Amino acid sequence: MKDEKKTIWAWAFYDWANSAFATTVMAGFFPLFFKKFWAVNLSFEKSTFYLGTANSLSAVIIAVLAPFLGAAADKGSMKKKMLLCFAFLGIVNTFSLFAVSEGKWLPALLLYFTAYAGFAGGNLFYDSLITDVASVKKRDFVSSLGFALGYIGGGILFLINVLMYLKPSFFGIPDSTTAVRIAFISVACWWGVFTLPLILFVKEPKNKFPLSFIDSFRSGWKQLKDTLINIKQYKQAILFLIAYWFYIDGVYTIIKMAVDYGASMNFPAGSLITALLLVQFVAFPAALIYGWIGVRIGVKTALLIGIIAYCFITIFGFVMQEIWQFYAIAVLVGLFQGGIQALSRSLFASLIPDDKSGEFFGFYNMLGKFAAVLGPFMIGMVALLSGSNRYGILSLIVLFAAGALILTRVDSSRTT
Repeated sequence: MKDEKKTIWAWAFYDWANSAFATTVMAGFFPLFFKKFWAVNLSFEKSTFYLGTANSLSAVIIAVLAPFLGAAADKGSMKKKMLLCFAFLGIVNTFSLFAVSEGKWLPALLLYFTAYAGFAGGNLFYDSLITDVASVKKRDFVSSLGFALGYIGGGILFLINVLMYLKPSFFGIPDSTTAVRIAFISVACWWGVFTLPLILFVKEPKNKFPLSFIDSFRSGWKQLKDTLINIKQYKQAILFLIAYWFYIDGVYTIIKMAVDYGASMNFPAGSLITALLLVQFVAFPAALIYGWIGVRIGVKTALLIGIIAYCFITIFGFVMQEIWQFYAIAVLVGLFQGGIQALSRSLFASLIPDDKSGEFFGFYNMLGKFAAVLGPFMIGMVALLSGSNRYGILSLIVLFAAGALILTRVDSSRTT
């Protein structure tokens, strides 16, 4: 029992480790620093184009390769090894951002590109390890624990880094520019140190007939083709993935577009950062509570409640006028965002064969990477046609409604 608890906590702490990259680097300082420091000689339009291209290209590459890499990891019992390889890639390149001097936008973009690939690739194998770490009965709690630790871990370091940026002299740092560069180092160190428990205490079961590295990829390719040929055997998992793609697109669109929406309403930048921090710290206990609720009322029911809540959040965003309402929306997002993410992962894990978890979580992560594609397009198109950002935000209800409708058709009591 002690060993099982140690393994679960060691696995969950990887979310604490790498979420620092998502908060401080991806959402926080890299976009800001890229425009104001590394791409200082580029026009605003060019810097936006280059940054957007790097984000999209790295996400698409990982998304396309994910099912194949996952299948190969299944066959070679390499999920943990692959996770650590991608994590190392992310850590080293994040650390290296400190050394890039002003005006060097291309090296900065290349380092960010590879760091993001390390972050996204590592998450594929991290997610798939849940089937080795936790029994079916415990996966809802364990998945929620991971997301909860991710929110609080990423939030703590982001808060420290924001304070360093706002008050550099208090930390003995000469200026805010140096503070941001030190923030990249702090993320790399945080990511590396808190990956150690996973390295030490998470064990991946070995296949009865271990394969070489090259043979694992060959066998993985065959497994992937076999799954696609016999896709009807996994009807419930596929049905869930379709539902997941719709509603998680809405969730991720709100994550990505919230700051832009707030800025369009002329809310101060400091207030927008405060709202981001609110989401992080509210989501920590909320993810754990939501996991507890899911166990008691059923995971699918809990997910449907969360999706309905997002419909009300969308309506609230439509009528929002004041900054306090933006903060209220941030709290509401924090209450449901982590729970939806955590229970989606655990429900999917219960619908797939354990010996193909890497491959199936490859598909799961592929859809996650392609999420927030339809949503932003809908917001932009509706806003353009209606002449109002408010109607653009309201259009997201379509995604949540479609996801909920399809989810009701998923038989969560079946394993295939």
